[in-house]
Amino acid sequence: MHANGTARVRCVFAGTPEFAVPSLRNLQANPWIELVAVYTQPDRGAGRGRRAKLSSVKQAAIDLKIPVFQPTSFKSSTEIDEFRAHDVDLLVVAAYGLLLPNAIFEQPKLTLNVHASQLPRWRGAAPIQHAIMAGDHQTGISMMRIVEELDAGPVLLQRTCTIKDIDTAGSLTEKLSTLGADCLEAIVNDWLHDRIVEMPQNESAVVYAKKITRADRPLDWSRSAKELERQVRALNPTPVATMTLAETSLKIWSASVVQAPSTLPPGDIVAADANGIDVATGDGLLRITRLQPDGKRAMSAAEFVNGFQRLLFVN
Repeated sequence: MHANGTARVRCVFAGTPEFAVPSLRNLQANPWIELVAVYTQPDRGAGRGRRAKLSSVKQAAIDLKIPVFQPTSFKSSTEIDEFRAHDVDLLVVAAYGLLLPNAIFEQPKLTLNVHASQLPRWRGAAPIQHAIMAGDHQTGISMMRIVEELDAGPVLLQRTCTIKDIDTAGSLTEKLSTLGADCLEAIVNDWLHDRIVEMPQNESAVVYAKKITRADRPLDWSRSAKELERQVRALNPTPVATMTLAETSLKIWSASVVQAPSTLPPGDIVAADANGIDVATGDGLLRITRLQPDGKRAMSAAEFVNGFQRLLFVN
C-alpha cells in the first residue's frame, strides 16, 4: 500500500556488516514501513576461541526487536518458502553477502540494493576497497533494482562521495553507510508516492570489484609507492596488508609515499627511524608508519624500531 493508503508496507531487510546498519535503522524509523524480518549471514567463529560472533545487522535487529533469519543459502525450497511466507511488498538488500535466486527477488513489488559505488563502475563484492586501490577520486551510492545478473539492474538513484587521500576502507565505509541510508530514505519515499524513475546501466562501462582474498594482502615491492599506499588504506581495517621482514610476518596498518630516489632494489629498507620505515619500491619509497608483528599488538614505527632492531637492515 502506498503512502496515500491505510496500511503500512511489509518489508524484509537483508544485510550483514556495519555498513548496512544505518539503512536498517532508517527503515525501522519509517512510519510507512513494517519491518517483518531481517536476514543476515550465519554467525561466524571469531577470535582465538572461535566463539560465534553476531553480525552487526543481527545485533541491530535484536536491539530493534525484529525477527532474524540466517539461512546458509537459498538453494532449497525450505528457505525460499520461508521467505515467501513473509508476504512482503518491499525487499531491501545492503551488503548481504548471499546471492538471491529469482524466486526471492521476484516476489516483492520492489527489491532494492544499496550498493556502495557509482554503478556500473565496481559491480561486485568489494567496491569500496577497489575504488581506493584504483586511485578513484570519488565513489558513491547506487540504489538499484535487483535483477538476476550481479549488480546489473537499473539504477533508481545515485549520489556521489569524495574519496580523500587519507580515507581507509573503514572511514569510507562509514561515510557511505550514512549516505546509503539517506539514499534509501529518498528512494523509498519516491516509491511510496509513485515517483520511481529507472535508468539502465551503461554496459560498456562495467568494471568489476572482485572479492578481497588473502592473495590481495602481501605488498608487491615492484609496484609503485603510490599503489602500495592505496593498497594499505584499502585493506584497513580488514584484512590488512602484509609484508615479511627477516622471515617475520608484519601487518601494515598505515603508510605514506616518500618521493625520494633510491638505488636499492625494491623491498630493501632504505631508512628506519622514529618517522617511519622507508622501503624501496618500483617507484619511490613507501614509509611504513604503523605496523603489527605476528602475535603482537599494533605499534608505531618508532616503537617497532626501538624494539625490533634485529629485523632491520638499514643501508
